[in-house]
Amino acid sequence: QVQLVESGGGLVQAGGSLRLSCAASGRTFRSYVVGWFRQAPGKERDFVATISWNGVITYYADSVKGRFTISRDNAKNTVYLQMNSLKPEDTAVYYCAAKYGSTSNLGYDYDYWGQGTQVTVSS
Repeated sequence: QVQLVESGGGLVQAGGSLRLSCAASGRTFRSYVVGWFRQAPGKERDFVATISWNGVITYYADSVKGRFTISRDNAKNTVYLQMNSLKPEDTAVYYCAAKYGSTSNLGYDYDYWGQGTQVTVSS
């Protein structure tokens, strides 16, 4: 069992930066793939980024590629999402999720989810 808690969301102006954290409980967290997803009001949940258990493999949605960076510190049981050059269209609730096995951009592949953190980008 893994419990995930996101933090770091907030209100930022367009062009600004935020760093989200996903803190996990459980000694086996280092074995899990972690993904970030987001959901804007009235829209479906979208894939943002994912990282393999060892941090070697990362994938990004085209909409955030070059602006967002996913990373992890297994010693701290934490995954990060550094978000730069933020745009109003990045406004959403951001969720981290965990799964065993290979990386995936599909939400239904993930077994554990956090409660989400709100990111609001003003124009």
